[in-house]
Amino acid sequence: MKFGHTLKTSLNPEWTSFYMDYDALKALLKKKLPQNEWTEEDESKFVEQLEKELAKVYNFQRVKLSDITKHIQEEAKEVDSLCNKEHPEEEEFTACEVELSKIIADVHDLAKFTRLNYTGFLKIVKKHDKVTNWIIKPMFSARLNAKPFYKENYETLIIRISTLYDRVRTRGKERHGDAGAGGKQSAFVRNTTKYWVHPDNITELKLIILKHLPVLVFNPNKEFETQDSAISSVYYDNDDFELYMGRLEKTEGAEAIRMRWYGGMDTKTIFVERKTHHEDWTGEKSVKARFPIKEKYLNSFLKGEYTTDELFSKMKEQSNKSPKEIEELEQLAQEVQYSIITKKYHPVVRTFYNRTAFQLPGDARVRISLDTELCLIREDNSDGVTRCGDNWRRMDIGVDYPFRQLPDSEICRFPYAVLEVKLQTQFGQEPPQWITELVNSHLVESVPKFSKFIHGCATLLEDKINVLPFWLPQMEIDIRKPATGAFGVQRPDAVHSSATSFDSTAGDGSKLTTDDSVQIAMAEATESTPLLPPRPGTKNDLEEGSGSSTGTNLLKKLSPAGLQTVFKKSKVIFKRQEVEQQQQQQARTRSVAVAAPPAKTFFANERTFLSWLRFTLLLGALSIGLLNFSDHIGQVSAIIFTVLAMIVMMYALYNFHVRSNLIKRKETGDFSDKYGPALLTLLMVIGVSLNFYLRIASEGLE
Repeated sequence: MKFGHTLKTSLNPEWTSFYMDYDALKALLKKKLPQNEWTEEDESKFVEQLEKELAKVYNFQRVKLSDITKHIQEEAKEVDSLCNKEHPEEEEFTACEVELSKIIADVHDLAKFTRLNYTGFLKIVKKHDKVTNWIIKPMFSARLNAKPFYKENYETLIIRISTLYDRVRTRGKERHGDAGAGGKQSAFVRNTTKYWVHPDNITELKLIILKHLPVLVFNPNKEFETQDSAISSVYYDNDDFELYMGRLEKTEGAEAIRMRWYGGMDTKTIFVERKTHHEDWTGEKSVKARFPIKEKYLNSFLKGEYTTDELFSKMKEQSNKSPKEIEELEQLAQEVQYSIITKKYHPVVRTFYNRTAFQLPGDARVRISLDTELCLIREDNSDGVTRCGDNWRRMDIGVDYPFRQLPDSEICRFPYAVLEVKLQTQFGQEPPQWITELVNSHLVESVPKFSKFIHGCATLLEDKINVLPFWLPQMEIDIRKPATGAFGVQRPDAVHSSATSFDSTAGDGSKLTTDDSVQIAMAEATESTPLLPPRPGTKNDLEEGSGSSTGTNLLKKLSPAGLQTVFKKSKVIFKRQEVEQQQQQQARTRSVAVAAPPAKTFFANERTFLSWLRFTLLLGALSIGLLNFSDHIGQVSAIIFTVLAMIVMMYALYNFHVRSNLIKRKETGDFSDKYGPALLTLLMVIGVSLNFYLRIASEGLE
């Protein structure tokens, strides 16, 4: 779909005159080209019009942002006044809820306005440079930086709205519990599902969630700053990538060790964390445990010079933790220190992101986190380049996203946000309905068991990694989907409540799923599921115009350090032919994009086919042996077994193609083989019986 059409169908009707006039700029290009030469006068007219459009968009965005800020301030006074009343009316709270929902809708519309216009400017400048050969992209980038309407992420507004909405939701009653709940836990177990979120959907997703869960603020008495949401972690491993392979293969007891801190580089307290995976058969749950340590002691601790006795001496005297809790933390510290020293673990990859967490204070049953601006950065010194040196982390970077000082070979800027839904529910208890509807929506793409650590190693250290995670081919696919149903941020009318509208047909609430293809993946991907595919594979690139068949276009170039050497290392990824599905739709029915089946489903079908082939090869080898090295009876048996092998081979090939077509059409047919095993057993019994009969008959004649 062309962007001009996308812009027309996505704009806010009330703001039509304030959007960039994409068609007018495009008409200036088409008016002269390609029949006539593009002159300096034409260039001046185009640049002048482009500057006018930029000024129009920038001024409107600033004015609208100011209006929303004033509206929030006014509503904050109204909420304060209402909460201080002795006997407030329910209708008053409902009116405040409606007003806050209007503010939420305004923020959503402004974020969408910003995104559409920014995309439009980039596209028209790219088109201009391509068709005229007059390059204005560097100049226009400078103009964008002078009027940076696109840099507003609305995080501060979202936090303020969340606080007000939570006060209205609780009808002014104080919540009981620690506002920093989650930040002080040393060990916890959760059922976690992970999703990718396209940048276009981030703001809308936040606005939807805050209607159900407040934004978790660890220090509510402090004015919010950008670096307050920053989380950095340095992951450790050895030269054999023992921890990487363990986490990838999900082996019993597989560990991940990292040093994590919150905020800027001046943070004094570092959390040493260890994540341990346990298989289902052990009866234990995978656990994350951690203990705090002062940054100035961390290097000595990792070298074994700073003992655990010294580390916990003050905690034993001053902490309000029980002796048993301190003993467990001390044992954890001893085990981590021993592992790092004996197995020669060292810094490998750093992850950085800004996290927005949604959770009721003191209540960890439902916790949702959204990690944006995710960056994966090299920390190792293995290629002769000193990064962290002898320190536990490199010091040439901080939390200054997007880390422009780093060469592209040392950083991977992840293109999506990562949503984690963490639930603590009793056995048999279903997740909240709104969460089920959220993860079934067009806003998220399910990626079971996605790991930042694994992705960082696979993309930045591909020359040292021999096995890749299954989600890498999915990076090339556009994960955006058309909106379905009434799900999303809706502007409330004056009659009913302002609760976000959801598509009631999304699911039965029994489990967190998305579409059919993801249901298959989620059903197969459990806590004990390896992150390895049987062999690397990929799905089609569904994005229009990206039908290149070259192998290098198959993998998304996350960075020049990305996956360019994959093919040299025999990490072959086969690109399947795209299946064009012609669906008959009624005139009033809106077309809905159908996600391609997951690659692992095709691999499962192939493995089944290969299993049948292995049997026919064994039977064929037996037949060849009998044919060449046996008597007349053996040769007759060889013919029987050869015919049997050919029948089984053709049957397996037929079944393989039938199942492939069912998978491509995403049909929910019966994939079980009811007759094959029985037929195979019957034929084998007949073949062996004939062999016995011929041999016994031959001996009897003699």
